[in-house]
Amino acid sequence: MKKYLLFDLDGTLTDPKIGICTCVQYALASFGIEEPDLDKLEPFIGPPLRDSFKEFYHMDEEQAEKAVEKFRERFRDKGKFENQLYKGIERMLRNLNTRGMTLAVASSKATVFVREILEHFKIAKYFKVVVGSELDGTRGTKEEVVREALRQLFGDRPIERDKVYMIGDRYFDVEGARAVQVESVGVTYGYGSMEELKAAKADYIVRSVEELERFLLREVDEKGKKAGFRRIWQIAQPFLIFYLVKGALEGLLGVLLVLAGNTLPGASFWFKLDEGGMFTNFSGNGYTVISALGFIGGGAAIFGTAKRAIRDRRQASKLLHLKKEPKRSYILLAMATVGAALGLNILFAFLGMMQESDAYQQVAARQYGAWLPLGLLCYGVIAPVAEELIFRGIIYHELRRFLKMPSAMIISAALFAMYHGNSVQGLYAFAIGMLMVYAYEYFGDFKVPVGIHMGANVLVYLLSSAKFAIGVMNLPTCILGLIWAVGGVYFLNKEKAIF
Repeated sequence: MKKYLLFDLDGTLTDPKIGICTCVQYALASFGIEEPDLDKLEPFIGPPLRDSFKEFYHMDEEQAEKAVEKFRERFRDKGKFENQLYKGIERMLRNLNTRGMTLAVASSKATVFVREILEHFKIAKYFKVVVGSELDGTRGTKEEVVREALRQLFGDRPIERDKVYMIGDRYFDVEGARAVQVESVGVTYGYGSMEELKAAKADYIVRSVEELERFLLREVDEKGKKAGFRRIWQIAQPFLIFYLVKGALEGLLGVLLVLAGNTLPGASFWFKLDEGGMFTNFSGNGYTVISALGFIGGGAAIFGTAKRAIRDRRQASKLLHLKKEPKRSYILLAMATVGAALGLNILFAFLGMMQESDAYQQVAARQYGAWLPLGLLCYGVIAPVAEELIFRGIIYHELRRFLKMPSAMIISAALFAMYHGNSVQGLYAFAIGMLMVYAYEYFGDFKVPVGIHMGANVLVYLLSSAKFAIGVMNLPTCILGLIWAVGGVYFLNKEKAIF
């Protein structure tokens, strides 16, 4: 559990735009540079001032030093108080304090100004340690600031790096944390974007003060067995509802069909009949219709929960998907989907895994024994939508609330694999489940994993028909498919890395 929280000041605790940007404007004017648009000076918020003057106005070391002095000339008397706390900050600090957290400020701003600002807003009492840069130019990097904050927090004791978060809104906050080997929490309500924090590889990213407070208190409020049970239940409850409703509907419909028996019109469509015309079992058509209604009922039962989870996941990642993905990305994804579906199924067939698994053979006989259009409707449309509502819509979302993406991806794919109940479909489901989560994160659109699921299921269902499998079920197609799958993901990741 994290106990030590290091906060950046500008863009994390306070919104200093007017003060900082006006003082930068004042400093630039002393060099004959007029910049009337304060919005253009926002990049100065957060980083060391010397670095910003050199980077954005191409000043040399001496000029940057003079610009910093002119900045401070106005900032000392007026600029430091042209500032405001973000809404909810004081309450959050109080709550963190009362829950036993140890708080510190680690800012690139001069320490003397940091202390004055904290006192001005009456929040200095919440911080055990306050560290900033020095007026003489020393301790000018974020790494040096964070390192000094840790030194003051722990003194002669060993630094418990696994119990520390560095919280800030810009990439250099993340880099400073990584340099001293502590985890970082990026906040997007300040002056750093989701894209910037992702590119810097922040360990966690939150979008509001309220979300930051919930995140920091989650281990305190949900610690121990109670937390573990709650998390498991948040995942298990909707799955149980889905599974039980689906099973109950399938069982009820099966009983009704059996009771109707030979009186049912077109009995041979629903049942396998012996030589005397007596019912022996459900036909592939009967089983498929029963399954379709079960999927519809199970999906309907958890639709409200899934809808909220999908909306929350979209909201959580919306800043990553402001720009529409190019068509090339969708083509690469389609290539990966087709390649994985073809390659894995042909591979399993060549290895004899399908023939050797009795459990798989029973499932295949039921699913692929249906009239082709009916099978495609059930397993290519209805089943994918229902399963995506529960697995990517709810289960993956719940896992992402307390796990990083790779862990949530693997666990959700493993649960999807176990749900299928046999090793052949389980291995395939694990691989496709990983691809669907990857695509969900990459495109930020729930319709994308649904589309993958549908496309893969339709392709596999068509492969079950000798008519469509001719000329496809061979080793070259298998190898080509696997190359497509790996290549599609590789080139997608080259365009945009999401890990």
